[in-house]
Amino acid sequence: MDLSHIIEEKIKRAVDQGDFDNLPGKGEPLPKDEFAHLPDDLRNSYRVLKNAGMLPEEMQVKKEVVELEELLETIVDTDEKKNVEKKLTEKRLRFQMLMEKRKMSQSPAYSQYNNAIANRF
Repeated sequence: MDLSHIIEEKIKRAVDQGDFDNLPGKGEPLPKDEFAHLPDDLRNSYRVLKNAGMLPEEMQVKKEVVELEELLETIVDTDEKKNVEKKLTEKRLRFQMLMEKRKMSQSPAYSQYNNAIANRF
C-alpha cells in the first residue's frame, strides 16, 4: 500500500495553512550530523541508540574505561589501586576485543570519530 500520495497531500495542506511558518530554526542551516564520519551501516543504528538514551556496547565499555582512569588518579591506597588497575586492564581488553570484532580499527572514520567520543567522556 503506497501512502506517499496521502502524505504529500497532508504536507501541502499544512504548508497552505501556515503550520510550518513559525517552527524553531526556520531559515537556519541544518545542524551538522555528528554521525557523518561513521560507516553507513552503523550510522542509523547509532542514531537510534542515542535517541533512546543508550550507548553501543563498545562505547559503554569505553565510558567505563575513562571513569576507571579518573578514579585511579584519586586513589592513594595501594591495594585498592591494584584492584582498580586490574579492572581497568580488563575493560581495556574488552574494548579492544569489541573494536576488533566490529573491525572499527580498519575504518578511516574511526580515528576521527574516536577522538570526538573520547572528548565527550
